[in-house]
Amino acid sequence: MSARAKAIAPLAIVIGVLSFLWTELSLNFTFHWVTVQDELAGDGQLGLPENFHLILPTAFISWGLFFAAGGDNAAFGKIFIACTFGAVAALVTMPLAFKTADAPDFWGIALWVGIFAFILVMILIAGDWYYVAGTFPAFASVFLWWIATGLDGYVPNGGGTENTVQALGDPATAGAGAFGGLISTPWGWVWFSTWVTLVCGVILGIVSAKITAAVTPKPKTAEA
Repeated sequence: MSARAKAIAPLAIVIGVLSFLWTELSLNFTFHWVTVQDELAGDGQLGLPENFHLILPTAFISWGLFFAAGGDNAAFGKIFIACTFGAVAALVTMPLAFKTADAPDFWGIALWVGIFAFILVMILIAGDWYYVAGTFPAFASVFLWWIATGLDGYVPNGGGTENTVQALGDPATAGAGAFGGLISTPWGWVWFSTWVTLVCGVILGIVSAKITAAVTPKPKTAEA
């Protein structure tokens, strides 16, 4: 094994194991452990998710940002702050967007996205502690989940009005979200679920870096 492979292999193994564990945790959390009482497949095989989810792919976004920012303790702080700024900007944007213009007009969303994108960049004047490259993926992650879960507030009944199996079969109450309305989420919970999952990704980043540093063999020092 080459020196380069020996240096990379511990990180690859650690990230592979943590990726497996995160996938198991997030999917079981959302579809098995934290669900409403109704069951979709019987015998507890698949539950209808609650409004709070751990969003499997979102954590990988902030996890990657952690390494892009340097993969160290300073990167943890920078990406945590960036994710919080980006997610909060999206939280404010959503209600402003659908109160300005709801479906089928998109200009209300476009207007406020443009305004908060400007604000997120202007915060750079506050100093180098602010990592603007991390705020945009976080900002976008909230909107991605908002779209995937029915655009609650913007689309009539998007996000659903009842979190039950019966509501899924009623077009008057079921949301237009992922899995035909299975995950139809109020916009406030869209934000909270996304922000918590982004934070999980930052934690995965620092954990993977620390474990890798602990298990990677140290180079041998030359004897005098």
